[in-house]
Amino acid sequence: METKKKAPTGGRAAAAVKPAVATKAAKPRAERAADDADLTERNPDYAKGKWAWVFKRQPGEVRYWLVKTEPEVFSFDDLLRRHGRTTCWDGVRNYAARNFLRDGMKLGDRVFVYHSGTETPMIVGECEVAREGYVDHTAFDAKHRHYDAESKPGEPTWYMVDLRAVAQYTKPVTLEQVKLKQPLKDMALVRISRLSVSPVTEKEYKVIRAMAGQ
Repeated sequence: METKKKAPTGGRAAAAVKPAVATKAAKPRAERAADDADLTERNPDYAKGKWAWVFKRQPGEVRYWLVKTEPEVFSFDDLLRRHGRTTCWDGVRNYAARNFLRDGMKLGDRVFVYHSGTETPMIVGECEVAREGYVDHTAFDAKHRHYDAESKPGEPTWYMVDLRAVAQYTKPVTLEQVKLKQPLKDMALVRISRLSVSPVTEKEYKVIRAMAGQ
């Protein structure tokens, strides 16, 4: 996620979590679009539709994801203290990540929570999608840190989901460990590190859970 702003909780986006890519919010729409085009150009597999599978699924099929948050802004412990251990994941200001939130995530999907911006970045726990994509109204609030003057209520640009904590890992999985694990060499976390929301394959999900002792 992108924000210590006291985190967005149980639907109260004013106290929202800061997903790791909110820096794009201040850029003009054209520049943000150019950034995402650059992301595609630098990752040919993405341009060829490597992630197309994320948006197609069989009835009842569960998908897997990873979201980033800076612990000094909003940590997994903060999430556990929220009512119902649930929070809205607002503040994402990257088009690719937005698409994953809006069109990819479905109720019941499992989501790794990754602490970024620290000396030792790591996957610290797991959530489930408790509410599917809906408009991130923090973009309309001029006093909010996630404000985007170009996003309008009648034509919203940004979306969020609600996440509910499922498990806090007693053995967090560090980025270094992920990079050293052969089955994880193509993981989006490693290949497209700038994304604050990214897909995780079922194989990757199982490997990481095993590494975390789950």
